[in-house]
Amino acid sequence: MPDNVPILSFIVLIPLAGALMLLLLPKDRGRLARIAAIVFTGLSLLFAVWLYADYQPAFGGAKYEERAAWLSIPLNLEAGLRDQGVVSYRLAFDYHLGVDGISLPLVLLAGAVSLMAALGSVHIRKRRKVYYALLLLLQTGMYGVFLARDAGLFFIFFELTLIPMFFLIGIWGDYGREKAANRFLVYNGLGSAVMLLAFLLLVATLGFRADETADGTILTYSGNYDVMLANLSDPNAAANAGGALSFTGGLKWSVFVLLLVAFGIKVPIFPLHAWMLRVHAEAPPPVVMIHAGVLLKMGVYGLIRFAGFLLPAQLEAAAPAIAALGVINVLYGAILACVQKEFKLVLAYSSISHMGIVLLGLASLSEIGFAGALFQTVSHGLISALLFLVVGSLQERTGTTRLAELGGLARCLPFTSGILLTAGLAALGLPGLSGFVGELLAFLGLFATMRWPTVLGVLGVLLAAVYVLRSVLAIAYGPLPARFAGLKEARFTEALPMVALTGLIVLLGVYPSLLTDLMEHGFAGLLRELQTRAGG
Repeated sequence: MPDNVPILSFIVLIPLAGALMLLLLPKDRGRLARIAAIVFTGLSLLFAVWLYADYQPAFGGAKYEERAAWLSIPLNLEAGLRDQGVVSYRLAFDYHLGVDGISLPLVLLAGAVSLMAALGSVHIRKRRKVYYALLLLLQTGMYGVFLARDAGLFFIFFELTLIPMFFLIGIWGDYGREKAANRFLVYNGLGSAVMLLAFLLLVATLGFRADETADGTILTYSGNYDVMLANLSDPNAAANAGGALSFTGGLKWSVFVLLLVAFGIKVPIFPLHAWMLRVHAEAPPPVVMIHAGVLLKMGVYGLIRFAGFLLPAQLEAAAPAIAALGVINVLYGAILACVQKEFKLVLAYSSISHMGIVLLGLASLSEIGFAGALFQTVSHGLISALLFLVVGSLQERTGTTRLAELGGLARCLPFTSGILLTAGLAALGLPGLSGFVGELLAFLGLFATMRWPTVLGVLGVLLAAVYVLRSVLAIAYGPLPARFAGLKEARFTEALPMVALTGLIVLLGVYPSLLTDLMEHGFAGLLRELQTRAGG
């Protein structure tokens, strides 16, 4: 493919084009809408895979950057600011996409899970055209979040994911779908408001660029991520250039806390997790595949990209607190997962526990810990997507996911039960599967600096064996209820994504360098900054 092809824009906009095309279809063409959704999600994934194949970690993703002027607004800020030759002020946001070793694994995750969710939506019968259009719109938002290199563009894509998710939960969910959709919107809306405030402070303190003209200096404030990184080394740069604020002291901590809260809601970090439980329990399983597999990971990505790279000193100082939050997540989620009677809630609390391991990796402040956090993020995305794909298949056939009402399904559904067992073993960290690699790297990175949090985190992993085996045994083994005797195995369109996700989990478990080689250079800038501070 030629170098001048805007591949990042293709990845982002192909699902959007598919969504618009679906809206033009007649209402009664649900089967055609499903085929079109699979084609468009698959096509965008093919571009993402090509990007991965062509990407060279040692050189980064500079050759793939795409920029275009988007919005420029004059500001009347002369009053009250020091006059250093500044003749005018502007606020600018750009259409700026980029990729690196941190975002590329998540782009691949979003593409793979979206395609598997589209394939796994075979049991959706109501308003299929709108359903698949919303699914494609959601995929556009996810891609945009991971590829945006402008804070304003990032925020727009982040907000774009909320709209389709609200309707996907509220229309196609279970009995409590409306409350789940409202809670999702309220919590995530509050998180977005907090994030917007943090971004405005970042723009005002780090997002400035001074352009010299014959009449004087034009000072432009923007959400450009590269500009923020460039200005980070001089805390007084904004004031020296005639800017409004200096990025020092308490202001840095204020922004860090705002970002931690905003993205902590999305992860979710205890005690900001309650909304997620209802979504996992009430949303349709293919939608939860995307929610648990990708949307929660947007919170991790935001923490790394903005709180980590732009506020390394605060990340370093807050590492013990982040480790404590990680331990709470791990133990709280694991303990409550052990006593749940509803399989969906077992998986919901399991997600809380496994995202705690991601926090422990970030708290390590080490290369191996960062790699473990990101690897665990991708691995959990694949595992949780596979588990909820199985949940959807079981729920359609049995009408329930309550553990007490299931049992003996290995007799009539041997293939589905085998996939469930494999996904469960991956979730509890069995060597040879992707879950083991992420947990091992995160714990190894943390053990060098914080041993007790590491020990407590490992205890949570041991509890994972309890709730996973308890659930799998209750579903697949024991006496088979008479009403389940005639159940039919998974359709081909269900079996295909089950096999594909299982294959990815095994592949990353036996060949983790497929991702770790990308991550090695992705964290280089943050690691240099942390090492400089340690040496200074």
